[in-house]
Amino acid sequence: MAVVSDRSPFPYQGPLAPEQVSGRDELLRDLAERLTDHRLTALLGPRRFGKTSLLRRVTSDLEAVGPDTIWIDLYELNSMADLAVAVDRALQAVTGRLRKVLSAVAAGLTVQLGVIGIELSRAARDRPDPVLALRSLLQVLVRTAEKHPLIVVFDEFSGIANVEGAAGLLRTELQHHYQQIGIVFAGSQPSTMRTLFGHQAQPFFAQADLVEIGPLDDLAVRDIVERGFEETGRRAGVVTDQVVRFSRGHPQRAMQMADAAWRLTPVDGEADEETWAGALDAVRTSVDSGSERLYELIPTGQQKTLRAIVSGGSIYGAVADVLDLSPGTAKGAVDALLGNGYLSRRNDKLVVVDPLFADWIRRRFAP
Repeated sequence: MAVVSDRSPFPYQGPLAPEQVSGRDELLRDLAERLTDHRLTALLGPRRFGKTSLLRRVTSDLEAVGPDTIWIDLYELNSMADLAVAVDRALQAVTGRLRKVLSAVAAGLTVQLGVIGIELSRAARDRPDPVLALRSLLQVLVRTAEKHPLIVVFDEFSGIANVEGAAGLLRTELQHHYQQIGIVFAGSQPSTMRTLFGHQAQPFFAQADLVEIGPLDDLAVRDIVERGFEETGRRAGVVTDQVVRFSRGHPQRAMQMADAAWRLTPVDGEADEETWAGALDAVRTSVDSGSERLYELIPTGQQKTLRAIVSGGSIYGAVADVLDLSPGTAKGAVDALLGNGYLSRRNDKLVVVDPLFADWIRRRFAP
């Protein structure tokens, strides 16, 4: 029975709650097995593809049967001090049954949790060495795992590349203990992640299996849209096909467009072409300025390459000639855009990952 609701069934701003994650059953099972078996794993995927939401669902499911999770967010790291603070915050945030074990281990190592940020903000002569502080915190992590089933998620791990020596320090402290901990590294910079985990000079990281999170398949998007409408007393109508076609499996954008259409559909009503047109207009209005700012930050050669790709033409064909895009520039731009996650290859075809960014480019530079 449908539940009449004023709350959208399509949350798209920020990570989803574990129970809201759907359409990834096979990948959920695979990651659960890897973490249970303590197989070192690196999860790769473009921004807004749901890596964090997926991992929160997996760890939540596993927590019900055993291991607890420590979540370390490495977003926008700039220094070893930033890394130490990130680990300290993660340990300090632990609650529940794990907290008692963690606190006892920290006390035994004379490590005080939750104070690194304050200590590192002191004058230089009173400031602790962030490397030594980080080593102590990682020892707390390792010793805790010896006493309690533990999963550690390093989210936005590609940020580690911004700090010289940080990846090596983590390797040194964790490489002999990974069989006692379920460890997963998640990152949104494909080129950085592949470099970190494919370099044989980094034996610990090179052992990790690279698992890629791709777009949702059409059936999954269709199910999410139709179920969301039905469960809140509405009918998706033509919007289902439109969201599937337009979003091209992009999880966050599919939810965003479905949400906009849902808000324009009355209870007991059915979305139609007018609903979709209004939803698309509303979403475009909300993202166009951000798309323009992003485009302005991209180098000229990459701008031309994106324009060639969204136009449907070859980066080496007539469209490229019109844009004065040389083959060398195009090849370098494609490599860079693939590396930073703006482009992906699907069925040997280059596509812009974010369908709304592609839509903005197409409209902005329409002939």
